[in-house]
Amino acid sequence: MMDWTDRHCRQFHRHITKHTWLYTEMVTTGALLHGDVARHLDFDGIEHPIALQLGGSEPADLAKSAKLGAQWGYDEINLNCGCPSERVQRGAFGACLMAEPTLVADCVKAMRDAVDVDVTVKHRIGINDVDSYEFMRDFVGEIAAAGCSTFIVHARNAILKGLSPKENREIPPLKYDYAYRLKREFPDLEIIINGGIKTSAEIDLHLQHVDGVMLGREAYHNPYVMAEFDARYYGDNAPIKSRRDVLAVMIPYVQTQLDLYAERGLKLNSITRHMLGLMTGLAGARSFRQMLSDSKQLASGRPELLLEAAERVREG
Repeated sequence: MMDWTDRHCRQFHRHITKHTWLYTEMVTTGALLHGDVARHLDFDGIEHPIALQLGGSEPADLAKSAKLGAQWGYDEINLNCGCPSERVQRGAFGACLMAEPTLVADCVKAMRDAVDVDVTVKHRIGINDVDSYEFMRDFVGEIAAAGCSTFIVHARNAILKGLSPKENREIPPLKYDYAYRLKREFPDLEIIINGGIKTSAEIDLHLQHVDGVMLGREAYHNPYVMAEFDARYYGDNAPIKSRRDVLAVMIPYVQTQLDLYAERGLKLNSITRHMLGLMTGLAGARSFRQMLSDSKQLASGRPELLLEAAERVREG
């Protein structure tokens, strides 16, 4: 979710669902150890529960980065072993780490020794032409022995050469049965499934076999799908905010951010771009997106543009 689940996106999503876990973009250890820590780790308390997703392959660096995440108040530290991009591969982390389970186990142990919060691993079912269930099972088994008890399984292979990250999310076939079997063989582990899941009905089906479900692209492109999650999965029957209610509560946040970070060049579209899918499926959704993508409209810097765009939509 690099360039997607930044703090503006997470703030927006939290006004749709209070209890669903949110994950940061993948933050590299180098960015934390040699860059602007506050810029990468600062978040609003409303975002809890929130996990920091790390990218790296050096146990000592990951331990230091995990400690920083815990100090900043994150509820979980997640190690990414699933991203297939060439940029990530050049840093020797992401999905290519599936070929080095012993190294990943060392990384997990170092991180667990450094923090008290949960350390979790997100991974694919295989890499390149290696896609046997046994390969994934052995990877998970070795890392579980190092103390990791939660695995997020993106149920596709990662093709490290020849496919773009977008193609890696679409072309390799989904093999949900791998995650189901993993849960059967490791009943004490928490197994969370990811990949191509779009509806609550699909989530319900997966929850018959595994412990949790992660949504990526669907949560971003159709965020209001999460509006029923609090009641459906967390037992919270508080009234569901309408789409317009969500936009209304975002307006003061947007204004505050624009005031605080104008010197950094923050513009209205840096925040509104995350909201373009809010009206998906409704009459007028296209007009809503167009208005929030119009450079002349956005140049005004007026947060009220959100509700003005919503007037073009017939809701309910």
